[in-house]
Amino acid sequence: MSYTVIYNAKIYIQRGSFAEAMLIRDDRIMATGSNESILASAPAEALRFDAAGRTVVPGFNDSHQHLQMVGELLGSIQLLGASSIAEVKSRTLDFIRRNSPAPGAVLHGMGWNQDYFTDESRLLTKEDLDDISTDYPIILERACGHILVANTAAIQRAGITPATKPADGGAIDVGPDGQLTGIFRENACQQVLCIRPARTVERVAETLRLAMAHAAECGITSVQTMDLRASDWKVTLEAYRKVQSENPTLRVYHQCNFMNPQEFGEFLAQGYRTGVGDSFNRIGPLKLFVDGSLGARTAVMRAPYQDDPEAEGIATLSQQEFNAMVQLAAANGCQVVTHAIGDGAIEEVLNGYDTVCRSGENPLRHGVVHCQITDLPLIRRFTENDILALVQPIFLHYDMTVVEDRVGKQLASTSYAFETMRRLGIKVSYGTDSPVEDMNAIDNLYCAVTRKNLAGKPEGGFYPDECVDIYDAVDAYTAGSAYASFEENVKGRLLPGYYADLAVLSEDIFTIPADRLRSTKVDATMVGGRFVYQRA
Repeated sequence: MSYTVIYNAKIYIQRGSFAEAMLIRDDRIMATGSNESILASAPAEALRFDAAGRTVVPGFNDSHQHLQMVGELLGSIQLLGASSIAEVKSRTLDFIRRNSPAPGAVLHGMGWNQDYFTDESRLLTKEDLDDISTDYPIILERACGHILVANTAAIQRAGITPATKPADGGAIDVGPDGQLTGIFRENACQQVLCIRPARTVERVAETLRLAMAHAAECGITSVQTMDLRASDWKVTLEAYRKVQSENPTLRVYHQCNFMNPQEFGEFLAQGYRTGVGDSFNRIGPLKLFVDGSLGARTAVMRAPYQDDPEAEGIATLSQQEFNAMVQLAAANGCQVVTHAIGDGAIEEVLNGYDTVCRSGENPLRHGVVHCQITDLPLIRRFTENDILALVQPIFLHYDMTVVEDRVGKQLASTSYAFETMRRLGIKVSYGTDSPVEDMNAIDNLYCAVTRKNLAGKPEGGFYPDECVDIYDAVDAYTAGSAYASFEENVKGRLLPGYYADLAVLSEDIFTIPADRLRSTKVDATMVGGRFVYQRA
């Protein structure tokens, strides 16, 4: 049995309530209170941590991301923030120079966004990647993960020609000359990603270790991650078992992606359902997709895009197909969370959930991931059956630059409606969709509270009536996310009986001006009563 005392702290209990000290036994909180009372009750052998007046909050719980992809990105071509096509090329060439990949090795990167390019604001093409190399197959995914570009070597290795039929719910772009552009969209992305080396347990485990270390640096103690996919879920799950049996630093709740009844049925037949596992490695919901992304214009809209009247998005599941998957999950006691960005996609998801929710109750806690483009009647529909909203405030950093062009000012003004959702009593949780955006919890809070991008623009915030206050933002990121994984009685608060999962912050985020939030650093992260990160 081990004891830890944290004292001289400002420990967040709930709105307006703080404690000075905390006593932890093994992995649980025993008591909170004054320095005097907690230090007096602590055993002599207890480890003592002097917080020196710093603020302590529950560990952040990222309610939707892709942890294994985070690890892959940390070990591959990193393109987040690239400001031009020329910079994409130079970063990729630099990766080749630094790593000297084996001849013919498939090179992969992620994070580019054409809306940030200052030389030419367009999608990358195979010609751009051919400029980098005609020997190495190269695949570079857009930041959203819903579009990628491949060079000629990658396309040829995948056996794709202009006559190749795209997978259902996907598209392979062909230019006016009838030739492939190198651009693949939605479900068609897998038709070229399949040339990457098969994942092995050890290879996946190594990427998870990298990602978990990054999570600890960000004050993240739990993630709800979509890494289990139909193609290789057994390998990925075994890698998680391996890593979590060694020295666990992060609690994981799996969002399991299966897009047809046969594949999902095989998963169920193995005995997997929501709740199976332990506190560090647990099966969560079935994760479905019904559309793409706003930036790629593949999010499904109820009306055509304002800046491209021929586009309405790409539906990855029909209403009938979606309903069947939701009903199969419900019949087997499984939660469902569904990627839906456009208002048309969100409407489809709510329609599907209506078929399994009764009398305004949602006992399996089905939810909508992203929930970006909405009007007020659509938001109110969440309250009819108590549907959860798993949102990413950090998306405002980029999306505020394009959303008015994509959907018009009226619809933009009622989108990313985090304060309206709170006011209506919708159960909201926060995440980052990392690596689409970085896992940085402080930046996520900043965007929720200020409605500004990371450069502090626009002055006054983007539709500032939808700003939330810092208490509500922290609660959504902790207690709200715990509710989404059925763990609100052990996570999300620093109370007796709860896991000792917490983050020590350099600033008092509850009192500093909102515009200064980004100056805050995570000084330490504790999971299960054990420090897993301390800033040097």
